[in-house]
Amino acid sequence: MTGTPVIRPNSRVVSFRRAVATRTLSIVVPVKDERDNVERLYRRVMEVLRDEFAWEIVFVDDGSTDGTFEELAHLAAIDPRIKVIRLRRNFGQAAAMQAGIDAAIGELVATMDGDMQNDPADLQAMVAKLDEGFDMVLGERVDRKDNWLRTFPSRLANKLIRKVTGIPFRDFGCTIRVIRSDVARHMRIYGEMHRFIPVLATNLGAKTAQIPVRHHARTAGKSKYGIGRTGRVMLDLLTIKFMSGYLTRPMHFMGGLGLLFFFLAFVSLGTTVVMKATSNQWMTGNPLLYLSVGLGLVGTQMLSMGLLGEVMMRTYYESQDKRPYVVRESRNMNDEPLAV
Repeated sequence: MTGTPVIRPNSRVVSFRRAVATRTLSIVVPVKDERDNVERLYRRVMEVLRDEFAWEIVFVDDGSTDGTFEELAHLAAIDPRIKVIRLRRNFGQAAAMQAGIDAAIGELVATMDGDMQNDPADLQAMVAKLDEGFDMVLGERVDRKDNWLRTFPSRLANKLIRKVTGIPFRDFGCTIRVIRSDVARHMRIYGEMHRFIPVLATNLGAKTAQIPVRHHARTAGKSKYGIGRTGRVMLDLLTIKFMSGYLTRPMHFMGGLGLLFFFLAFVSLGTTVVMKATSNQWMTGNPLLYLSVGLGLVGTQMLSMGLLGEVMMRTYYESQDKRPYVVRESRNMNDEPLAV
């Protein structure tokens, strides 16, 4: 790469599983079209972590078209601590994050964005908080450097998630997290579920905490987030609520809806009977009766099919150990020497 100084890895090389450092940390970074940021992130990690951790960075290229993979391949060629997974197409952030977690071999797994808005310097404080007895620590962007088109929908989404899930965190969308590997590897992340990682961890019985972290303005590349994601977040929130509250007892949910629709049908039928008795209007010609029956049938069928489909998808991914991504190629994916 023209104009880029050559980075020479440290000559001392040890096995990652037998490292002299006190922690083994895998940093999972999904990226898409972040060519100008990946080397800056790598240098920042080297600067702040140094020898305190035996670390690796697992970059997952989620269908980049701007030369991000070539830049990552260059970094992987000069430092074996850089793992690179290139997905065959753009599968989405959740699938890319799952791919990185599957490839991570550290006892601690960190996740963060590749746009340099998260600061790797916060990882040390998050690991220290983890040592207080937590299984996952996530960040809270107390001073966000984004415009209102991103912060306003995010505040609404966070408030809604807190209300529905009962988890009191203020920022569910912050992607910098540190998770114990035994918890991380039991999570299944697909669709848009990366936002709900704290909820998934809590459902596994993990003890979670949130601490303030830095947030920087984006200086290179383009944001992939927008207000259009709000609708998908609301639909996934319904899914996560059902999966966490009613997966083992779906009749409590489906039966409740059924009773509600039966009640509405009874009210509708009673209304048509009263109208027939008081105004001599034919029941078969009453539009309220047709409307109520039609909406009741369609609503019941749509909700039932949607929720049953979510259960079937969860069964498909977990019982058969399926993965929501396909790897095209990779670099440094063996467990062998990582420089400390």
